[in-house]
Amino acid sequence: MVNRVILIGNLGKDPEVRRLENGAVVAKFSLATNENYKDKSGEWQTQTEWHDIVAWRTLAERAESTLKKGAQVYVEGKLTHRSWQDQDGNNRRTTEVVANYFRQIGKRDGSSSSPNSFPGADDEPVAITGGDSVSKETSNMGGSSDASEQADDDLPF
Repeated sequence: MVNRVILIGNLGKDPEVRRLENGAVVAKFSLATNENYKDKSGEWQTQTEWHDIVAWRTLAERAESTLKKGAQVYVEGKLTHRSWQDQDGNNRRTTEVVANYFRQIGKRDGSSSSPNSFPGADDEPVAITGGDSVSKETSNMGGSSDASEQADDDLPF
């Protein structure tokens, strides 16, 4: 089974960071994604969806130091649902993306935040394996000639 979310969008505001009593750090921020479509009259429309993102520990600290309102961000994580009672005793429910990776890829105006393109040469793919564990793949992204020859043998054409 897979629970994986990939989003590219713009930050609605700077991340809100809290430090819990047990020493854990948590960051919350909202990410806007846009979908463009033509309506019945042929006019282009933009539908914006807002996503609540939660990052923990070192990822939260990195979000605090690097992410700012309007930044364009690539986020990978898992979809979660939480229920609680508010101060008035009403049952509340929210859906969030718990991030396990993010990377700032540009500003809202479209200019790049760094000279590197996305994904960068230093990025390693993240493998989601059984349950919630996340590990880096051990494959070499540069690829040796032996590895590419073996991959070519598996191609159906």
